[in-house]
Amino acid sequence: MDVSGGLENFPVAVWPRLEEPPAFQYSPDHVAGEGGGPDPSEVSLNGCSCHSSSCLASTCSCLHYGENYNNQCINCEGNELDFSKPVFECNTMCRCGELCQNRVIQRGLQFRLEVFKTAKKGWGLRNLEFIPKGRFVCEYAGEILNFGEACRRIQSQTSSDSNYIIAVREHFCDGQIMETFVDPTYIGNVGRFLNHSCEPNLFMVPVRVDSMVPKLALFANRDICANEELSYDYSGRYHNSSPEKDQEELQQVEVSKKPCYCGAKLCANFLPYDSSLFHKDDLRSRAVETL
Repeated sequence: MDVSGGLENFPVAVWPRLEEPPAFQYSPDHVAGEGGGPDPSEVSLNGCSCHSSSCLASTCSCLHYGENYNNQCINCEGNELDFSKPVFECNTMCRCGELCQNRVIQRGLQFRLEVFKTAKKGWGLRNLEFIPKGRFVCEYAGEILNFGEACRRIQSQTSSDSNYIIAVREHFCDGQIMETFVDPTYIGNVGRFLNHSCEPNLFMVPVRVDSMVPKLALFANRDICANEELSYDYSGRYHNSSPEKDQEELQQVEVSKKPCYCGAKLCANFLPYDSSLFHKDDLRSRAVETL
């Protein structure tokens, strides 16, 4: 069985072979959701005028903040992964070639992945081959919602429902905050199977290609051996470095808490949440994963 239905570069396998994950519509890219949210398929960014086969930061308008990738790996400063600056890839309006080094996320899956049944966490995702540190692994794609629709869907969930909605909040230097709500519950890609870990092997970076609606790209934060479960930190932190504080905050909130089964040494024991979303009078009365 191929979970992607042939829509990815490689078939996405399933284990056990005789079981099937819950049904959903597969889409490798974001799609516009209900409620009048932004259309992620609209091309709204200008392209570069580079005529070379591969763009250089010194001349390419898409690389205003510097080189994004080095040999397909997200750029590093020394041995540290640098994902603090905005990432813009060359797009359909650019004059550079399709082999430009600033085109990575838009090329889709580059490694073979498998959806598999875990012991305690439902379905998960693992890699079937070695993935070097810094390489792109997959997107977290789904319906792009506006704030109102995201709240409506969250409030309609029961305590037994899985919450796939993620809210990405980007803080700009002028003080503005841009929010993007993604829901792969009904329409999404292989990223919807990623489980949380307090010590993850992936981290998420908003990457813009054709529009200001970011692709939520997941990169390897270390070398990942074949057959490891792939995971990221639902709270949006690169490292879940303060589990004691998280536990203290969780104890102060009278809500149904979901236990974390990641097995990490620094496990916070419960899945991350945004405590401001649990106030009864707040529209966001349920957890939304936050970057």
